[in-house]
Amino acid sequence: MPLSSHASCVSCERPLILYIEPDEEDDGHMEDPANVDGGSYVDDDVYLQCGCHFHWQCLLDAYSVTECPSCGKYLTSTSINGQQQILCDLKNEGGLQKSLDILPLLAEETYLKAYPEERKCQAFLEFCGDGDIAAIVDLLKDDDDQMNSEQGAAVMDIDVLRYQDHIRTMNSALHVAIQNQQECVAWLLLLLASNLDQSQFPAALLGYAEELGLKRNDLTGKVDIRTLRDAEGMTAEQRAASVGGIWENWIRVGRLKPQ
Repeated sequence: MPLSSHASCVSCERPLILYIEPDEEDDGHMEDPANVDGGSYVDDDVYLQCGCHFHWQCLLDAYSVTECPSCGKYLTSTSINGQQQILCDLKNEGGLQKSLDILPLLAEETYLKAYPEERKCQAFLEFCGDGDIAAIVDLLKDDDDQMNSEQGAAVMDIDVLRYQDHIRTMNSALHVAIQNQQECVAWLLLLLASNLDQSQFPAALLGYAEELGLKRNDLTGKVDIRTLRDAEGMTAEQRAASVGGIWENWIRVGRLKPQ
């Protein structure tokens, strides 16, 4: 599928480029090409097998089923292992990726359109996997502020700490932290979402959590995060056993075993 440097997005009819603000690479948006103002342009071209070109965000905004949002042609094919896939040629700041399967990403976006309240939970899992403590703290504090502002309102609140990934593997944040060797994150999750006796926590960790403004709230009626099982039926302790390494001592002392 050759990419055309002269093609435009079939959705917005604008050139297949993305303007990146200087020092704000994560906040790219389309601007007048004559107005660069120190920023830069990168390719942003999703070329589907039906022949239609989209900006990545335009495709996410328009996609809802396994048909092209523009021409209506069926996009799904079957991989060699029998799985459904949607192949495209993707050209962006990272270069050209040919025959890339974007079905998992599109399926995720479709799910989050239906359940937008889970976006922050998905972000939380990502932060736990990356070990981004600052982002974790900001998200949890924002969640607390939102709960306080909605007291008395008939709203359904999601327990971010105990959220499980419904899109893929039913992983909890503790599963994710263990899989990605994020020991500090695992400690914080046990402090906030388990009934592990606080005498079992390192004094330095408790002091660090206090500095961050994190503390264990009343756990009455709350599920211990260590009891949650992923899509394969594995607890965090079982995941740790499969990963090994730094978690071997955790397993030996029973830190991941619910009391």
